[in-house]
Amino acid sequence: MKESTAKEKVLKQIRDALIDKSDNPFPDIDFETSVYNEITESLDITFAEAFNAVSGNFIYCMDNNDFIDNFNQISENNKWANIFCIDTDLLKLLSNTKSTVSSDENKFLNQNIGITKCEFLIARLGSIMVSSKQMSGRRMNVYPETHVIVAYTSQLVEDLKHALKLIRVKYDTMPSMISLITGPSRTADIEKTLVMGAHGPKELYVFLIDDSI
Repeated sequence: MKESTAKEKVLKQIRDALIDKSDNPFPDIDFETSVYNEITESLDITFAEAFNAVSGNFIYCMDNNDFIDNFNQISENNKWANIFCIDTDLLKLLSNTKSTVSSDENKFLNQNIGITKCEFLIARLGSIMVSSKQMSGRRMNVYPETHVIVAYTSQLVEDLKHALKLIRVKYDTMPSMISLITGPSRTADIEKTLVMGAHGPKELYVFLIDDSI
């Protein structure tokens, strides 16, 4: 029977292709070996270098007490105000700082500094993985002018594939949103002029607390 429509012709070609399968012309391709060079530095140094290269601000902290000292100094130097956080664990930690941190939902729109956790830090990319399963949800990653992320060295992974594998193990059901943050928000779509904070925070800080001891 002769095909009467273009759709039927296309469907016939698909059927023929499924029936008459050709052999793989490249059977020896290795899909398992990494395409990247091996990371020679420690993961924290690798992450810091990649993160700073995309205009992030990286602060290494030896422990929670060192975090408090560093946070106080940076907050004072930058005159941080209207600091907001809704993560209960972080609120306990931040209660030891000199800053006033609000968790009042009525003050959400007034925040200048938003503080959250993350899922993982991807060393090779200098990227931060966040998800909708976090206590801070989606909006805290995009709304504040300055986004501060508190992470631990145990959250460092080498590559994206490792982070995706671990997040599947972490949750019974995958988060509805998984995103990577790589430096502050920026765009050069308008007349090729770089604009910071176009779709999110203008500044991005990562406080990395060493929990290996």
